[in-house]
Amino acid sequence: MKVSLKWLEDYVNLSLPTRELAEKLTMAGSEVATIEVIGENWEGISIGQVTALEKHPDADRLLLATIDLGEESITVVTGAPNLEEGQKVPFARVGAQLIDGHTGELVKLKPAKIRGIRSEGMACSEKELGISDRHEGIMILPPEAPVGMPLFQYMGDTILDLSITPNRPDCLSVIGIAREAAALTIQATHIPDISYEEQGAPIEDLVSVEIADPDLCSRYCASLVTDVKIGPSPQWMQQRLLACGMRPISNIVDITNYVMLEYGQPLHAFDYQQVKGKKVIVRRGKDNESLFTLDGIERALNTDMLVIADETDPIALAGVMGGADSEVIDPTTSILLESANFYGGSIRRTSMRLNLRSEASSRFEKGISPELAPIALRRATQLLIELAGGKAAKGIVDVYPGRMTREPITLSRERIGRILGVEFDIERIREVLSSLGLSSELAGVSGNLSVAVPYWRTDINLADDLIEEIARIIGYDEIPTTMLHGEIPERLPAPLLSLRETVRDILVGCGMQEVITYSQTSQAMLDRIDPQHKLGPALRIANPMSLEQEYLRTSLRASLLACFAANERHKQEDIRLFEVGKVYLPRGNDLPEERETLAGILGGLRCDHSWLSEEDTLDFFDAKGVLETLFSRLRADASFKPVEDQNLAPGRTAEVIVDGQKVGVLGEVHPRTAALFDISSQPVILFEVDLEKLLSLAGAELRYQPIPRFPEIARDLALVVDADIAASKLQDIIRSFSLVSQVTLFDVYSGDKVPKGKKSLAFSVRYQSPQRTLTDEEVNRTQQEIIERLQRESGATLRS
Repeated sequence: MKVSLKWLEDYVNLSLPTRELAEKLTMAGSEVATIEVIGENWEGISIGQVTALEKHPDADRLLLATIDLGEESITVVTGAPNLEEGQKVPFARVGAQLIDGHTGELVKLKPAKIRGIRSEGMACSEKELGISDRHEGIMILPPEAPVGMPLFQYMGDTILDLSITPNRPDCLSVIGIAREAAALTIQATHIPDISYEEQGAPIEDLVSVEIADPDLCSRYCASLVTDVKIGPSPQWMQQRLLACGMRPISNIVDITNYVMLEYGQPLHAFDYQQVKGKKVIVRRGKDNESLFTLDGIERALNTDMLVIADETDPIALAGVMGGADSEVIDPTTSILLESANFYGGSIRRTSMRLNLRSEASSRFEKGISPELAPIALRRATQLLIELAGGKAAKGIVDVYPGRMTREPITLSRERIGRILGVEFDIERIREVLSSLGLSSELAGVSGNLSVAVPYWRTDINLADDLIEEIARIIGYDEIPTTMLHGEIPERLPAPLLSLRETVRDILVGCGMQEVITYSQTSQAMLDRIDPQHKLGPALRIANPMSLEQEYLRTSLRASLLACFAANERHKQEDIRLFEVGKVYLPRGNDLPEERETLAGILGGLRCDHSWLSEEDTLDFFDAKGVLETLFSRLRADASFKPVEDQNLAPGRTAEVIVDGQKVGVLGEVHPRTAALFDISSQPVILFEVDLEKLLSLAGAELRYQPIPRFPEIARDLALVVDADIAASKLQDIIRSFSLVSQVTLFDVYSGDKVPKGKKSLAFSVRYQSPQRTLTDEEVNRTQQEIIERLQRESGATLRS
């Protein structure tokens, strides 16, 4: 939002230097991004009056213009087609800096001899002064411009470019900034009178308005001005529009833009004669309708768009752009002026869909007050009468289906002290509120204030909003700094959070890398891991960002397999990934159950390429070792039992058991599942652990065991068993003997040297007693008991 300080001074006395005012506005929430001075290079340029024009003796298209500068007169050569005697123009003396009309560069004016006549100075165009791009002729100043006055003193200006936050649509206006400046500098605002003479017939006899969709239009006001004359707007209005970044077009259009910048209320002017049936209907568009907008483009409409229509066709896109059929053109003599309040969400959707962003749509999007509509309408009507010579019909049309009453807000000093941490005198508070246009009254003996909020402050709805206003006007730098005090609150236990962090640390220590994936996924991805929907139907998101993020995941498997495939495509040869996150399990008509889950995946080379090691691949036992380390560190006694899983290979899958409860699964990814994710590595091992179930099972009590004082005796035990017997079963039997301190499987063999259907398992068994040194006889006796029990319970025999 660009604001001219000269324009701003019409409404408030600016008692502070520009930079100090900009600092106060910025600290109060309306950031001044840049300060631009118009005319800072106009030294040597003053106002002159053309007193004589003569033809150049040696050139048909050149003139000799005599310019009266007050103290002197200078004759210069000019070719400007619009120069006439009596006009007042900006005149640059030799040495002045101007913008070259052809190159756009800043140049110093030098004396020149043109066709034998010496010319020392020049009358300037708007482009040469840097005001606009107009270079067709000399800039003509108003008749009241004082001859001899420096141009900067007469036309120079300072422009503040402000960044307005979305909650302050009132500051998207010069009057809004004037109110801010007045409150910050303890000054009064001077709002212009908007009264005008009404000469025509009652407007109700000339036009009617119907709001068919009040949810999208809360208020619609209109006035009618006849006998207008289309022409250029006055110089002062053009300069103010240019200073605020808008291009002057005609008096009618310039007035609507001027009032929009002044009050923040967008307006639109229709050619009254082109409104069929002399009726305005505010309604939704229709799917089969189209509208040629002012830019000459045909726009296809739909039911999501709000349009302004007459009895037969749309004539404007509400709050965005007018239609070409009702455009104000030179022959127009009657103006139907619109000032309305439209629903911001609808305007934004329409402008974004059609790529039609405008000053008007940006204001509606931020939610301007409906009470502003008739005020801005009367101001614009007043200017139409003054600057276009029109006659206003009696009254205005005001259809207001969205009328709402704003209740006063109760504000207590106790609440102010609690929020700001500082006490203010009640009179100081009332002064601040009054400076912002908020009236307040004491409510009873409690000392509370009842505060009435003015119509333009749509952002104030709560007591805390009022407290924010008090703080920013008094100044945040006026609030004393206090150190934090009081007792540090006790740390609340969060067992599941602690478990998650511990699991992460352990797995990273095992050489794995954590990944974080989206909780949302697609139905196609879910079908890859759960084609029969054994986990139940996933919960669909009402407003998904894309089809790839339409459902809440019921497992971490799909995202991990997709990550594995992506790493594999990038030639990563050693892939060890894990994720800790939530899965969302369906619960009928209720919200899904959110369960904290761990999943990991391994595949590729066990070690990097090296002459020191063979290129072995990671396998089931590498993943099993990771889980054994995890459970050991978590002090959970885990065992593994064969199981079947739809995504894992039969015979290479185990469930993880802790204290008799299943807490997870481990296995090689089935080739069919791997193919669905374009994974070529074999094998790929995946594990999954329910952390919420594990939470109550982990953390077994630690017991101190002294370091053994007596030596251990190691014996090897090679057994032949059926191929389907698990080694863990034999280990559990051997470990159950009191003198056995450790059992390690160090060899597995199946082949020609053992019978068909059998396998050989070799264990290293260590014997040790905490009370004494064992003898060979004790060890031999215990080992024989182990062999006999193994034979009874698993059919194991010693391998010969």
